[in-house]
Amino acid sequence: MIFERFPCKTGANRAKPKGQSRPDKTPVQNEDRMTPIKSLTTALLLGLASLVALPAQAELNITIDSPVIEPMPFAVPDFIDEGGAGDYATNIARVVAADLAGTGLFIETPKDAYISRVTSFDAPIAYADWQAINTQALITGAVQAGGDRIVVKFRLYDVASGQPLGDGLQFAGTPQSWRRMAHKVADAVYSRITGEGRYFDSRVVYVAESGPKNQRQKRLGVMDYDGANVQYLTDSSSIVLAPRFSPNGDRILFTSYASGFPAIYLMDVGSLKTRNLGEVPGTMTFAPRFSPDGNTVVFSLEKGGNSDIYAMDIGSGQMNQLTNAPSIETSPSFSPDGSKIVFESDRSGTQQIYIMSARGGEAVRVSGGKGRYSTPVWSPRGDMIAFTKQNEGRFHIGVMLTDGGEERLLTASFLDEGPTWAPNGRVIMFTRESAGASGQAGMMSVDISGRNLRQIPTEGPASDPSWSPLLP
Repeated sequence: MIFERFPCKTGANRAKPKGQSRPDKTPVQNEDRMTPIKSLTTALLLGLASLVALPAQAELNITIDSPVIEPMPFAVPDFIDEGGAGDYATNIARVVAADLAGTGLFIETPKDAYISRVTSFDAPIAYADWQAINTQALITGAVQAGGDRIVVKFRLYDVASGQPLGDGLQFAGTPQSWRRMAHKVADAVYSRITGEGRYFDSRVVYVAESGPKNQRQKRLGVMDYDGANVQYLTDSSSIVLAPRFSPNGDRILFTSYASGFPAIYLMDVGSLKTRNLGEVPGTMTFAPRFSPDGNTVVFSLEKGGNSDIYAMDIGSGQMNQLTNAPSIETSPSFSPDGSKIVFESDRSGTQQIYIMSARGGEAVRVSGGKGRYSTPVWSPRGDMIAFTKQNEGRFHIGVMLTDGGEERLLTASFLDEGPTWAPNGRVIMFTRESAGASGQAGMMSVDISGRNLRQIPTEGPASDPSWSPLLP
């Protein structure tokens, strides 16, 4: 996908920045390299800087960590068809609106409330008409399509100040990637207004379930973060568990019972080729995760009723034992800098969360509340650990600082488990299973503030989500 900057041509006065807020630190890369650009890096940097850089006194912003948040009213009129766009113009605008509204931070102005219509991408904005219906953010766009190419461009306007926010931005790709371009538009708007990193343009690998609860069939599926564009990666011939994306999203680790015992497999996302990472006779391997550089796998190995944590170099297959205790150590997860590993252990008598060096050695317990803790996962920001907690007959998804401080429970239900972080470290997805003999597993998401608990739409029962990084 190609990104380009273009100037505003509305005749409105451009805002003069007095300073800058914290920029979005998420890198943006190409999808479909269909149009040559002499300096793509320069185009990217200029385009993003013009959109993301904020005036220090800008009114159009949301402080996510405020105790009380009033959703920001926004409008996304259908994008303009500038040639061959057809349904793409409407569909892209609808996905942008759904992405923003789904955060709980924005509320869409109903179309039947519109006073003026956007009939041309470069026409002057009638700010007074949008102010009259209490719209604060206005997003306009246009789409061109032909052959194997589609181009989407958009602008963001601060209605209250009557100003466009930076120059516009455009994306080019294949028609099949139209939803990705919509997610990228929404990502840019979300990041511009909140100051948070992007996450809409990402995918989730998960376990798709079918059949009766006592004979459940499980296969790997992958979908957009919002449940669309589902693709199945394995069949139902063997049970699969705990898929995990690599740091750049090109590979997936998972546990499979194909041999009759749990063992770790590695899949190439592009070719779907799968290989066993090496069975150790008389053992079971499970709960794998990648290191931040993608070259090492950390996992649990069970032998003789006892499980410890091991690390394996993917290239050579060489293994290194990291723990050696007469207890159950499992669910390891690297810190973003690769220096530490968080894991769960029952060495104290109940499941608790510990942190040790990535080379192994002495571990420090960080969980301190009542109940049992499991499935710890380090935030991509490096500042928090998400976990599952069981206490007094209820399951919770929670977060804590890396030293165990400021523990906060975000959910409570019959069974919540297995958190995974969005690429921006702001949202957590997890499995929720309903009670009873006919209870089904589904996937939910929640903001780290505990707000905006939402169900992820899937074609059937689903579990074990793993969020990808931002797509390249």
